[in-house]
Amino acid sequence: MEDYAKELEASFRSIKEGDIITGTVIAVNEEEAVLDLQYYAQGIIKAEDMSGDPGFNILEDVKVGDEIEATVVKTDDGEGNIKLSKKEAVQVLAWDILKGYMAENKNIRVKISEIVKAGAVAFVEGIRGFIPASQLSLTYVEDLEPWLGRELEVRVITVDEEKNKLVLSAKVIEKERAVEDINHKISMLVPGSILEGVVESLMPYGAFVSLPDGLSGLVHISQISQKRIKKPSEVLTVGDKVKVKVLNTNDNKISLSIKAVEENSEADEMEAHQAAEYSSKEEATTSLGDLFKNLKF
Repeated sequence: MEDYAKELEASFRSIKEGDIITGTVIAVNEEEAVLDLQYYAQGIIKAEDMSGDPGFNILEDVKVGDEIEATVVKTDDGEGNIKLSKKEAVQVLAWDILKGYMAENKNIRVKISEIVKAGAVAFVEGIRGFIPASQLSLTYVEDLEPWLGRELEVRVITVDEEKNKLVLSAKVIEKERAVEDINHKISMLVPGSILEGVVESLMPYGAFVSLPDGLSGLVHISQISQKRIKKPSEVLTVGDKVKVKVLNTNDNKISLSIKAVEENSEADEMEAHQAAEYSSKEEATTSLGDLFKNLKF
């Protein structure tokens, strides 16, 4: 009864050339895929009409059970089948999908299929995308050839359907992950910790110090020295090794102090000196007591 209802429904459907319809793959071979369209005729998509991606392989990329949207090219291919093109449907639908990817900041897995001048090519949703060399990685890429065939995660950064322009970037994803890694390391720093670093740059308002694990922090001019200074260069030079105290890590920015380390050192020296004096007096008292104890009256 259910099958009869479907056949009846199919008989009333009207499929025209140019329509985009959905079917389920029921067979696939090297030349074509056969689709069940819930219609009196089956749909046929030739391998060359599946994708514009040169790396596409119909036997590997299309499986029985897959649902495919395709454009009706001919309502009768001469053998009673409906000729379809997924490639044409992709051209119509893909741009909206790509705009959605860009709006969502979605990460997409692609394979580089071609190396061109100043960049690489990868296909997304059947559309040819360009990855500029400057967007392949956080680090400078000089030789592009080793990237051919490599898989990587990218994000859509430009979509222009009118100009048929799609630009992708792996760099933006790497940059986000690098920032997350740095922020995690910063969160592990304990205020009050004493670290060793190197002065990497001097500014009118303070000095930036490179720290272990690729971190960097700022010593404000008021935290550089116990004496009042007008500019950091009065007491510091780029390349100086310094000990710094972590004051705080608010907003993932490391605030440091050289002055606090010096104050701590002075306090430690004073305590050590006082302890030494106390120890000396105690020894003197003990020695005098021992002396009187040994005297006979």
